[in-house]
Amino acid sequence: MRRRFFELSLLPLALCLVTGAGIAPLCAQEENFKPTWETQRLARTYVQGIPAPRGQISDRNGEPLAQTRVFINLGINFPTPLDLTPTAAVAFGRAQIAKAEKLLKRSIALSDELITRHYLNRGFLPFDIAQDLSATEQEAVTRDGGDGLILHPLYARSYPNKSLAAHILGYAGRAGKGPDGPVQNNELLWPEAEGRDGLEQTFNEQLTGKPGQMTYNFDAQGRKVSEKITLAPEPGYNVVTTLDLQLQRLCEKVLAEGCKRGAMVFMDPNSGDILSMASYPAFNPNVFIPTISQEQFKALNEDPDLPLLPRAYRSAYPPGSTFKVIVGLAALESGKITLDQEFSGPAALQIGNIVMHNWKKGDAGMLNFAEALEQSCDTWFYQVGIKTGAKPIVEWALKFGFSQKTGIPLRYEAEGTIPTNEYLEKRHLPRLSSGGIANISIGQGDVLVTPLQMAQAMATIANGGAFYQTRLVKQVQGLDGKIVTGFEQRLRDEVEMTPEILETLRNAMVAVVSGGRGTAHKAGVDGIDVAGKTGTAQWGPKKSERYAAWFAGFAPADKPKYAFAALYESDPGDKEAHGGKVAAPMIGKVLREVFKVEKPSKKKRHKKDDEEQGEPVKKAEPKSTPDEQSGD
Repeated sequence: MRRRFFELSLLPLALCLVTGAGIAPLCAQEENFKPTWETQRLARTYVQGIPAPRGQISDRNGEPLAQTRVFINLGINFPTPLDLTPTAAVAFGRAQIAKAEKLLKRSIALSDELITRHYLNRGFLPFDIAQDLSATEQEAVTRDGGDGLILHPLYARSYPNKSLAAHILGYAGRAGKGPDGPVQNNELLWPEAEGRDGLEQTFNEQLTGKPGQMTYNFDAQGRKVSEKITLAPEPGYNVVTTLDLQLQRLCEKVLAEGCKRGAMVFMDPNSGDILSMASYPAFNPNVFIPTISQEQFKALNEDPDLPLLPRAYRSAYPPGSTFKVIVGLAALESGKITLDQEFSGPAALQIGNIVMHNWKKGDAGMLNFAEALEQSCDTWFYQVGIKTGAKPIVEWALKFGFSQKTGIPLRYEAEGTIPTNEYLEKRHLPRLSSGGIANISIGQGDVLVTPLQMAQAMATIANGGAFYQTRLVKQVQGLDGKIVTGFEQRLRDEVEMTPEILETLRNAMVAVVSGGRGTAHKAGVDGIDVAGKTGTAQWGPKKSERYAAWFAGFAPADKPKYAFAALYESDPGDKEAHGGKVAAPMIGKVLREVFKVEKPSKKKRHKKDDEEQGEPVKKAEPKSTPDEQSGD
């Protein structure tokens, strides 16, 4: 008997049962069943819960990042009343499995014990033997399956863009295994999905809808006479992020092409909104739906490149020379130096008992702040950092949010490290010596930051000192579009900077990209002033030491629309991974696409281009006393 679809008014897709003889609606007709007083007295009714579709997670423009889809399973449809012997039930099941294998052209392995258990405990419900059938497979079953096979829909989480933004979204796994014991009233027809990481976990309660109800009626002889949706499930709320899907896709593409491991963050400096937050390598959250196999999970978990790790916000790295921006501000704003004051830039400098080197072998001569930042002169910053002292440097680092979580709604965000007195005392470390101050002045030692924190700091500099609360989610809204919970743009603090100092800093960061002695020419965009700073630092345990290569800044420099940070994580022993060589080009690729600027024609190369666009990292010297801490 052919039956029609039943569509839930609240859902975009039909919630239906499909038999081999045709399509059977979950809300079946009563089929002219008129129970007598006797059958009413003896009839049985079961009420089962229909899991609700999970709410959608979207980008700022409504493009879906995570959604619920309907997929079709194939089940054995045992006849009612359930009066077969266990042997007969197994024989019936085996016949249906054999038929299904021919129709689907795939093997199906199920034990007699499972068939018997289902028949005895839950025989009037479909016994699933194949999941997520293709349209072709569904057509074959509908055409030739007969009444013994039934196609029925289930809801499942789906990530339409696969690995895109996976570290932000997390994933929603099945909450427990499917029921296999005796049927209980009000139990769910299949397990709901629950958030296990990322936004799926943080907003699990809001994304989870309200279950509906399916009612099954049986006559006195045990025949199923009706099945009907008596309460439609109510989908969960939708979560709208601040992400821009296209920019997120672009950043992930550039990362995949430019590094084995890394991260990239783009923010709107005028609001604090995260526009993209990419970590590479990534994973496809669809592999967790409905459950991930042991083999797949082991492969992900044991991958040495750690694809499950959100490097953008859950990993902290030494910032290298990008931290010189903070050191320079601390020195200037505390009055320890002036804008036109010059210090020498020798190839090496003895501090305490050790000699600390510049990344360039030659003497840079006498330099002011802007000149020293442009060419990233380490020995200049050693002297200025020591003259400034640890206290102003630490205070200014804290002003820009370092050593503090940004407050995004994702668990296990790394705080990073700034060597405050409290930090040093807690770890029973001595107060910073001259060598230690010199070390943190070039972003090494006990300084660790996340790419998200770095982008946040650059956003605050870009807009002139307005420290906005970093925002990843704009709002939670219902199906009618009404806002259930809003996360408004909010000014977190004001970082007061002297206009003249800020203007000098901005111009120096532009010179880093476009100046003759700059270290980030490969981040340049024709017709756009890009402000930035490169950085390269040693990172990780000595036996497997790597380099963290950075480029961070904002663009356009005069009216910033984007603040950014890119982190390149090198292989152990890779001495070519400098910020100007590997991180700056990735930001340049993104910016050139974002600003839609034609690729510039060939022009005269800077000498620095031939020096691989970046300051080589300095190998740390062995230390024997607190005054012998290594430089960049």
